[in-house]
Amino acid sequence: MTLSCEERDRLRELEESLWRPETRFDREAMSRVFSPDFVEFGRSGRVYRFEDVLSDRPQEIPATLPLPDLEIRLVHPDVALVTYDSDVAYPTGRQRARRSSLWVRSNAGWRLRFHQGTPIPEPA
Repeated sequence: MTLSCEERDRLRELEESLWRPETRFDREAMSRVFSPDFVEFGRSGRVYRFEDVLSDRPQEIPATLPLPDLEIRLVHPDVALVTYDSDVAYPTGRQRARRSSLWVRSNAGWRLRFHQGTPIPEPA
């Protein structure tokens, strides 16, 4: 089981689209990216569902792109696990997290079904 370079590039592009305000807050585009049964366990510990993420209000996302340490693993012929670290420099402080996304391929293309963010503690 392997992914083509084009599929890897597409998954990277999709994952990074979640961090770009021009795509992240485009409800129509994101309704094609998120699976209707999407669930996220956020960095904050909150649980988000499909309608929650489509209802986010637009804001700047000062994230480091390309996403640091991004890796893509095929865990089933139509399921890819994407992991990376996020680094976001908000005016109120820097937030870092280890992230994982589960993407499922269908006739409509890759759809995000699950995401989790786990805080990375700042060094002491």
